[in-house]
Amino acid sequence: MNSDMDGDMENQVELEEKTRLINQVLELQNTLEDLSARVDAVKEENLKLKSENQVLGQYIENLMSASSVFQTTDSKSKRKASKGARKEK
Repeated sequence: MNSDMDGDMENQVELEEKTRLINQVLELQNTLEDLSARVDAVKEENLKLKSENQVLGQYIENLMSASSVFQTTDSKSKRKASKGARKEK
């Protein structure tokens, strides 16, 4: 009779351990699913931001090419080069 009780106790402990492990596996699966969804969302946001960045970069480039402030002329370039050469002497 004592061995029957020991066997039942061992079976109960094993069953509780299996149940605990199954619950832990299920919890980890849910966490993995959540993380995977988050990674997908971040990838999507990253693509969106890259696209917006390209648009803004092109816009800035167009503004700079249209603005006279960012245009260099040959005479200005030559003056800067000759001033630099005089300073070196």
